[in-house]
Amino acid sequence: MSVHADLLARHKAVLPGWLALYYDEPIEITHGEGRRVTDAEGHTYLDFFAGILTNAIGYDIAEISDAVRSQLAGGIVHTSTLYLIRQQVELAEKIAKLSGIPDAKVFFTNSGTEANETAMMLATQFRRSNQVLALRNSYHGRGFGTIAVTGNRGWSASSLSPVNVSYVHGGNRNRGPFRDFNDADYIAACVADLREVLATATAGDVACMIAEPIQGVGGFATPPDGLFKAFKDVLDETGILLIADEVQTGWGRTGEHFWGIQAHGVTPDMMTFAKGLGNGFAIGGVVARGDVMDSLTANSISTFGGNPISTAAANATLDYVLEHDLQANALKLGNKLMNGLRHVGDENPVIGDVRGKGLMIGVELVEPGGDTPSARAATKMLEETRKRGLLIGKGGLNGNVLRLAPPMTLTESEADEALEILAESIAVTNEELTR
Repeated sequence: MSVHADLLARHKAVLPGWLALYYDEPIEITHGEGRRVTDAEGHTYLDFFAGILTNAIGYDIAEISDAVRSQLAGGIVHTSTLYLIRQQVELAEKIAKLSGIPDAKVFFTNSGTEANETAMMLATQFRRSNQVLALRNSYHGRGFGTIAVTGNRGWSASSLSPVNVSYVHGGNRNRGPFRDFNDADYIAACVADLREVLATATAGDVACMIAEPIQGVGGFATPPDGLFKAFKDVLDETGILLIADEVQTGWGRTGEHFWGIQAHGVTPDMMTFAKGLGNGFAIGGVVARGDVMDSLTANSISTFGGNPISTAAANATLDYVLEHDLQANALKLGNKLMNGLRHVGDENPVIGDVRGKGLMIGVELVEPGGDTPSARAATKMLEETRKRGLLIGKGGLNGNVLRLAPPMTLTESEADEALEILAESIAVTNEELTR
């Protein structure tokens, strides 16, 4: 039995059956350097999914390792928020300033799920309402409240909910009843839908809308710029809060802006974040208007959120992103990858759409000769790219969208290498589907 097969058998014996694994023969990643990882059987891959957009600047980064070692040298791994944590305060100061939110305050959590749960708790407390608006095709986490606002059946495990949720159109530009509209008409139709939902499906005193600027699990579905500004104009009429879920779109990954929501010319009332901030260390959080953050009247702490180790790593990661202008690199190489993939798509009808921003790219796969979503093509692509030394992700409501999100330190030669592998794999997949 191979190393991976043995570990898979042990995994199945003690871990949940619903814990998703990639590949017909799942792999264990044991080493990493730069943008490359090595599995337990010695195979090396160029990583274009980065632990689900989490290893934002790659592997074995000296600045991050040094920061963590420095914190460990003092012997303090944990204290809890009952004590002052210098690294936490310094990180909060940076994020509050970068957020653009007036009088911003920051609360740290351990994950994006917990961050979104916290944001909804703050919004419902501030507004004294349990009514929440969410977008169709969305994903916000696996907690009880975040599953409730997830508009994707494949990731929504329960119909039970602590909040009263109403869904609006707007997330997936490529599917749904407004798909053939131009951008201006699409935004107008979505705003009309929002007004209709508010008038018919709610009691009026809605707490918040939570939305991803680009839907991650939803297949990097990218709405037209300006949609969320148009939404917020409606929300502001009655004081409904806007929460931007920046768990995947934050820290410059979209290239054009530091936060995904900035593409819409609007400042939200709250933003949630996680993933790339710690470059693999567990950290998430909420940055919000001061009055919203301080609206919680009960006592509260976070045992592990914003702990000394995770905030040391996050400070080093954020400094690295800013000092090396990785946002500009994401824009440059993201455009290169999307242009290359669109060229490949001209010759392979299995590609229905290439979309995204910066180093957050979705490739929608369809059955050749039409626009029927092809989950089998996406599954085939994962296997073909892995065989050639490239790791990618997949998502979308129909499981037919390739998700490409390499570390933002990606080099031009690595982008060329990935394009070559993707082109070869797409050609093989296209040929198999057209036989």
